[in-house]
This record gives sequence, C-alpha cells and structure tokens, in this order.
Amino acid sequence: MTPQPNPEVGAAVKAADRAHVFHSWSAQELIDPLAVAGAQGSYFWDYDGRRYLDLTSGLVYTNVGYQHPKVVAAIQEQAARMTTFAPAFAVEARSEAARLIAERTPGDLDKIFFTNGGADAVEHAVRMARLHTGRPKVLSTYRSYHGGTQQAVNLTGDPRRWASDSGTAGVVHFWAPFLYRSRFYAETEEQECARALEHLETTIVFEGPSTVAAIVLETIPGTAGIMVPPAGYLAGVRELCDEYGIVFVLDEVMAGFGRTGTWFAADLYDVVPDLMTFAKGVNSGYVPLGGVAVSGAIAETFARRPYPGGLTYSGHPLACAAAVATINVMAEEGVVEHAARLGASVVGPGLRELAERHPCVGDVRGVGMFWALELVRNRETREPLVPYNATGEANAPMAAFAAAAKEAGVWPFVNMNRTHVVPPCNTGEAELKEGLAALDAALSVADDYVE
Repeated sequence: MTPQPNPEVGAAVKAADRAHVFHSWSAQELIDPLAVAGAQGSYFWDYDGRRYLDLTSGLVYTNVGYQHPKVVAAIQEQAARMTTFAPAFAVEARSEAARLIAERTPGDLDKIFFTNGGADAVEHAVRMARLHTGRPKVLSTYRSYHGGTQQAVNLTGDPRRWASDSGTAGVVHFWAPFLYRSRFYAETEEQECARALEHLETTIVFEGPSTVAAIVLETIPGTAGIMVPPAGYLAGVRELCDEYGIVFVLDEVMAGFGRTGTWFAADLYDVVPDLMTFAKGVNSGYVPLGGVAVSGAIAETFARRPYPGGLTYSGHPLACAAAVATINVMAEEGVVEHAARLGASVVGPGLRELAERHPCVGDVRGVGMFWALELVRNRETREPLVPYNATGEANAPMAAFAAAAKEAGVWPFVNMNRTHVVPPCNTGEAELKEGLAALDAALSVADDYVE
C-alpha cells in the first residue's frame, strides 16, 4: 500500500493523544509520539506519507508482520461467529489454539493456561510454582525484564523495577552469564558459564534451598540486551533445579514463536522447563494474548485442587482465533525457517560488517531475527556510549543515533546503550538489506561520540 499524506488528520490524532492518552514508561510532557496512519508487512507510515521499516516489530511481537490477510480474516470470521465467551466453557478457537501451542512446546508442557499478556503470564507462573512447592522465594537475574505488573516488575532486573520494588516480594536477583560485561572475570564462554552456574548454586545454598520455589529466566533476555546464553548454561540451571526441587520457569514472551529461528528459544538448547510463559508472537500481537505452558507434574498439583487464579478474558475467542491463524501461517509459509536462514545469512553477517566499519559498535550478538548492537565510547575499555539508565542530556548520543535512524527510514528499538534489530520474522532479504544500509548511516552519527 502506498502511503497517502493527510497531515490534517494526523494533527487531529496527535492533538487527541496529547490531550487524553497517558503513555506507559514516559514523562508525559516530554514525549512526542508519532501519529501512525497505517502499517503493512514490515513497514508503517505516518500522516505525512513517510514510511519506516519497523526494526522493533511493534514491541517485538509482529512476528508475521502487520495486517497479514489470513490473520485479519480469521479475526473477522471469529467475530462474526462468536465474538466472546466466558473462560469456563470449551470454545473451538480456544481449544484449537491450546492444541497448536502444546504441539510446539518442548517436553510435556501440554496444558495451556491463557492470560491477557506476558506480565500476567509471569504472575501466574510464579503463583503456580509457589503453590506447587509450598515455598516463598523466586530467583531471577539482573539484566532482565518480565513485565510491568507487581510480581513481574519485581522479578525484572533493570531500572524499570526500581520505582515499584517493594523489597518484600520474595525475589532474589543473581547474575546470569554475559561475557562481554562479565561479573565473573571470565575470559572465555566456558569460564563464564561455569562461574555463573557456581554463583547461582551459591545463591541457592545461602538463600536456603527449601525456601526457593522457582528460578525465572528469559531464555534469551530481550530488552535487557539479547544476551545469548553460553552452551551448557540452561542445561546447568535445569540440573540445579532438579537437585534442589526448584521449579524452572522460562520466559519466552519475547523469544518465542519463531523469533530465534525456532518455535521457542528453548529448542536451541534442548532444555525443558517446568513452566514456560509466552505472549506477543503467539498471534503477532493482533489481539492481546499470553499464557503459561504447564508441565504434567505441575498440572497434576491442580488436578483435584482448584487453581486459585483466573482472568475474565482468559482464552478470549478473538485472540485465540488470531493465534490459530498466526501459528498456521508460520507453519504454512515457513516463517520460522525463514527467520533462521536470514538471521544466519543476512542479519548476522550484515551487523558484523557494520561493527567492522563503526568504532561505536562494541559487540554484536543474536540469533534468528533477534539481534542487538552494543554501542560504546571506547572499544578497548568498553565504556558504554551513555551512562547506565541515562536520561536527558546524558542520553544525547543514543537520542542522536535514534533520530538519524528514523531520518534514514528505519524505526529503531533503542534501550540504554543498545539498538535491537528485531524486524518481523518474515521480513524479506531486500528489506533487511535496506534496513542494514539505514543503520550504517545512523551509526556514523554515534561514531562522532567515540573517544
């Protein structure tokens, strides 16, 4: 679709937004939201007719792109048949979505508890783990994000937690492996993995194994920096959980449903958690949906004991119809395989070439359509381009980079010192190369801040 300029409508949309919409994670008077006129595939456009390649996939959820006709049609057909129905009943769209998800989850994660999104999926996973074990504490990592609700944000290991950290949520944070900024003085991935596992076991022992209900990990952390875990780490966490009777929860809200070139990132590591949360890509974000995939052992805990939790819109028919269509589209069109192939042949090599040309790029990491560039002032010292949690003038270098990227025609996902490259999983090769060329131009602006 060719964008048609309509600045008058855009101005009205913007005025209503500024008058009435309260935006998340923002100082309301300091933001300037773009008024979006439309979206199709991997692109969206504004009311001035300016088009952007979306390197954010919305908020890392439009895994099959915007306005996929088969998903749109499924929502329309479901709305005509049965718009909504209460979660206590068996409904075709809900049953079929659960079946298709369970077919793809690893191991025996065959029961699906539907939620409205990722944060409440994490909330319910933690509740299930605590009830299953009878223990109060939950361990999660620094450099993580699990959602904005009370338990989920306390599990989060970045500054978004600070304002809501109650200190009484039963959460203990620990360091996960990340060789580029190692907390373990490691020099190799093998050292980083071994020392991170030793650190985790020490944390468990000193917290008291009998008090720890669950360890919650993003399989591959998302907004914290797409830090791909070293070989053996997740398997080692699985072993520690088995040894100490701890529930292993993998958060696949961002990494799941093709993002990593596999149905779930856990498939890359041949590891099976006890609970796995999902959302976002399950239906490409077309209608809010999330959930928890539950193992047989934990499902058995609630076979004759009521699970004390639920949501009015759990398994909403419109959302589940979108999930059925999305999963079928991904299977029929080879979207997962496409993400793996172009991640390995185009995105990864392209980003590494950019790193060779731009001194501001300190590290390149990722898999599939899930990548990040770490931006630095000095490659030798690895000093970040901006301070941790920088705002205002201190964040000027990242703001300048983001502005340059938008000017070049791509919409970047920037967080602290990183720009993420997370386009829709079915983005074409030519489009990806176009995006890499735009990033090349924008990184030249960040180079100006290198010492």
